[in-house]
This record gives sequence, structure tokens and C-alpha cells, in this order.
Amino acid sequence: MSDPLPQALGPYVAGMTWGWTGVRGTWATERAAESMQLMADHGVNWTALAYSALQDTAQSTEVRFRDEPTVTDDEIVWGIREAKALGLKVCLKPVVNVADGTWRAHIGFFDQDVPGEPTWGEWFASYREFILHAARIAEAERCEMLCIGCEMVRADAREAEWRALIADVRTVYTGLVTYNCDKYQEDRLTWWDAVDVITSSGYYPVDAWDQQLDRIQGVVESSGKPFFFMEAGCPSREGSPARPNDWALPGGPSGAEQLRYYEAMFAACDERPWMRGFMLWDWPARLYSPAEAAANTDYCPYGKPAGEFLRDAYRARTGHGR
Repeated sequence: MSDPLPQALGPYVAGMTWGWTGVRGTWATERAAESMQLMADHGVNWTALAYSALQDTAQSTEVRFRDEPTVTDDEIVWGIREAKALGLKVCLKPVVNVADGTWRAHIGFFDQDVPGEPTWGEWFASYREFILHAARIAEAERCEMLCIGCEMVRADAREAEWRALIADVRTVYTGLVTYNCDKYQEDRLTWWDAVDVITSSGYYPVDAWDQQLDRIQGVVESSGKPFFFMEAGCPSREGSPARPNDWALPGGPSGAEQLRYYEAMFAACDERPWMRGFMLWDWPARLYSPAEAAANTDYCPYGKPAGEFLRDAYRARTGHGR
């Protein structure tokens, strides 16, 4: 008998990430509800509700998930219920960020504990509290998926700690569990067997999709797990298709460049039967107006050529939203 958990993923994840970075006061508003409705109109059948909690520096050991600016539990519950009312499946995605701007991939400590220095054990104890809190919300609100981490490149090597965390999550949460590794890391993790679905951030250069998908295919085949891109996309900005992960890359607005990237990404991924879809990056809770779309250089495709392409592409693959 096949495993019912991966089956719950569905045949195709026509997904979009919503609400980042989860700033308190920006969810559970009329503007946020309108934003989510407009997202759903693009053929979306899944959404990742993504929010961040802060730690002070990359070597701090306290994740301050109950403090501002992180959204409140009530706002998270609102987001889940709003998405479900629109007919969407929900992946709850709590993420840790560093308050001083350091990328979370650099969070790290000495390999072996040293007296007087911060340790991996201290950090994972706080991070565990953060993730288990989210897991309990996800279970109570029947979220179909929980993402337990995002792009934690230095932490990825701490296999024992991740396995212990996943085991703890499964004591309070019964849905799909995934981890969102960073680009180029899919074949470096050693604990994919502990999750239900493999996901990664697919910010690959526009001309590198085939090469990278060849590499990822080996991971999918050896693991036997379903795979989709928990993040993928490209700013609507000149030069961004070559460096889609660089949200600060200088360049003028270009809807044509974003569309070119979407077309190449979808075409390459469509050639891989094992590729289950995308949770594209990203759709803000405070959405710009249609009149502002042409000048907007961020990842959101709303009101841009890529948005029209996406609506047709997702609906063609799922029949959702017709």
C-alpha cells in the first residue's frame, strides 16, 4: 500500500508563498484578505504562509518568536483559515531570520562545545520551541504541510539535531513534514529520509535549469521521496534571470525579463515527470496596485506579464480556478 502522506501532496503543487516576512499587523486585515484572493485567482492550489522570527546575530541562541515584529498566533490562524476558505492547501512555514541582516544560512557555532561560547545545543533548544509551537498551530488548524526550516546551510550538517527535531514534530503534528534546503544543497543533505517531501530553493540561472535538474533527479530517485521547489522565481528586473537569488541586484524594472525566466523554468521542469511543482516566491500581504506593477522590481508577478503566464500555466496543469 502506498504511503498516504506523500499522496496528500496531490498531483501538482501550483503554489505561491504568501505574507513574507510576516510582520505583525500586516496579516488579518482587509488589504491582506484582498491580496490572498488575488493570489488565488492565479490558479493557485497551495500556499506557503511564510513568517519569520528573529535572533539578534548569527551566533545568538535565542529565537524570539513571541516578540515583534513576528506575526501573532491569531494572525497565523487567520492566514490559515483565509487560505482554506479560498480552497487552498496550506504549508505553514516558520523561518528564523537574523536581526542584523546576516543571512540565516550563516547561523552557526563551533562543531564541538567550548565553555563560555554559544553552542548548537542551546540554539536548537530555542529553535525547537519555535518550530514545535508552529507545529501545534498547524495541527490544530489542519495544515496539510509544515516546513521545519529554510536555507540553513551551516546547520544542515547537524544531522542528529534535525532528526531529533523531526521526531519531536511528529509527536504533535500529523501532516506532511518538509525541509526547504538552499539552492545547490539538494545532494548534500544526509537526512532526507526523515521528511516526507524534499523541497529546495530553486533560484537557478535561466540557462542552468537542465544541468541542475539532472543533479536533483539523482536525489529524488535515490530517496524515493516526492520533490517540488519550495521557493523559485525571479525579480522583474534587468539582469535578474542570470542571478534570480539576488533580490538586491541593481537594474531597472523589466516584466519581460521575469517572463523570460518563468517560461524557461516551467519548460525545463515540465520535462521532468518527478517534478511536482512550485511554491513560487512570493506574494506580499500588502500588495501593490495594478498601476504600480510596471515599476515594481520585486518577485511578485501580480499585474506583470509573468502573472498572466502563471495563471494560464497553473490552470492548465491543475484545472484549478477555471
